[in-house]
Amino acid sequence: MTTERVNQTSSVSEFILLGLSSQPEDQKPLFVLFLTTYLVTITGNLLIILAIRSDPQLQTPMYFFLSFLSFIDICFTTTIVPKMLVNFLSEKKTISYAGCLTQMYFVYALGNSDSCLLAVMAFDRYVAICDPFHYITTMSHHRCVLLVAFSCSFPHFHSLLHILLLNLLTFCDSNVIHHFFCDINPLMKLSCSSTFVNEIVIMTEGSVVLVTPFLCITFSYIRILITVLKIPSAAGKRKAFSTCTSHLTMVTLFYGSLYYEYLHPLLSYTVRDRVVTIVYTVLTSMLNPFIYSLRNKDMKRGLGKLVGRRKS
Repeated sequence: MTTERVNQTSSVSEFILLGLSSQPEDQKPLFVLFLTTYLVTITGNLLIILAIRSDPQLQTPMYFFLSFLSFIDICFTTTIVPKMLVNFLSEKKTISYAGCLTQMYFVYALGNSDSCLLAVMAFDRYVAICDPFHYITTMSHHRCVLLVAFSCSFPHFHSLLHILLLNLLTFCDSNVIHHFFCDINPLMKLSCSSTFVNEIVIMTEGSVVLVTPFLCITFSYIRILITVLKIPSAAGKRKAFSTCTSHLTMVTLFYGSLYYEYLHPLLSYTVRDRVVTIVYTVLTSMLNPFIYSLRNKDMKRGLGKLVGRRKS
């Protein structure tokens, strides 16, 4: 019996990603849709990075953080979408066991880096509005680099913990993942060993890692709101709020879909969850350049200079 179980376990060397639809007629339209989305995401975020790096007037902490957010968004989307595109045009929609865990590692590491950077950007807005006289010293370049370094490194430890726990599970019969990428919830549903420890860690450590940046953002904006309401002129209030609207939009899109996805029981995982996952894995990364440029005069000017320089 033990030998048979070992043979079953070792036979699961790859997984099948069902994707968003199993209908053959849907594959090419989905390929075109996500290829377009991916190209827009890469182009838009690269333009944001180049505009910030090339314009001296955009060399401020807020845009420093935004450039790294754009870079993380490019990496985050690249971890998921290219494999999706291949599977749309392939009859054999497989991914190796090692490839699956690798993809999952980078999805969680980069996704949580996004989360931490959004919290850092909220802190930047808090200091700029609530303590403007100490902004230059508080948000020094050295401190900004440390904040970015922490935001981009700490999530890797969180991701590694979940990958190591997942690697301890036994996968026996089914290797079909009801998702378009290797995600922890649908993968745990395939395990024929107990996932109790994994679920406890997700609901405790995972929740702390997700909730802590959100609480920092919430605290920052409560303080910002209190400060702005004390501004006597309506024009002053509008100017203060205008520096936060882009960030608040990204926070709403990212955290709304993220919390819906992960902070509910494993057994309730449905097709709707796959659609919601698109919001924080693909849609927010694509919308990031538009949200931060359409309502931001400095970014519009920077992008205009960059495009003008390339034409000349």
